[in-house]
Amino acid sequence: MATHAKRERLILAELLETAGPDAPTLCEGWTTRDLAAHVVVRERRPHAAAGVLIARLAPYGERVRKEFADKPYEELVRLIRTGPPSLSPFALEPVDEAANTVEFYIHGEDVRRGRPDSAPREIDPAFADTLWAHLERAARLFGRKVPVGVVLRRPDGQTVVLKRGAPVVTATGEPGELLLFASGRVEAARVEISGDETAVGQLREARLGI
Repeated sequence: MATHAKRERLILAELLETAGPDAPTLCEGWTTRDLAAHVVVRERRPHAAAGVLIARLAPYGERVRKEFADKPYEELVRLIRTGPPSLSPFALEPVDEAANTVEFYIHGEDVRRGRPDSAPREIDPAFADTLWAHLERAARLFGRKVPVGVVLRRPDGQTVVLKRGAPVVTATGEPGELLLFASGRVEAARVEISGDETAVGQLREARLGI
């Protein structure tokens, strides 16, 4: 049976292929070509991709990403679809599932919602629970730079604390939408935000995500 990560990989590749190399994405300043290059570098040059998290490596990582972005777009999409080389840690199914399920889901939505006429994606309950579980584990990491308290709430009442503090802002929505919200796609995420007006404004101006 295909894992969630494998399914999301194929969905992402299909979205990129359909959109073409010059389509806008939710990643500010990036076209689909830029995003595709990032995904390939992350799996095939992880030391370069570390620049996303380690500031001093960012210039090197961006240089490598731009080198990959110069490759034919069809090749980038093919490398995403076929997956990493056999010696890559990402080739191990448990690592792939843990590291790529959310990565590919979010980037798939980056492509899908880059179009102003995009429709919400329907997510089956099992995958929604998987995304929620990932969100529970990474919540504090997503919210570490937020100046107010933030609680994420599913329609069924389940909650996870993104950031402890007061006043508290609550974002309510389906797990996939809350994950987009927590990763910094605040305006694109279909969530209902409630709480103190000033705190909501601070949240919207803050940097969410890793």
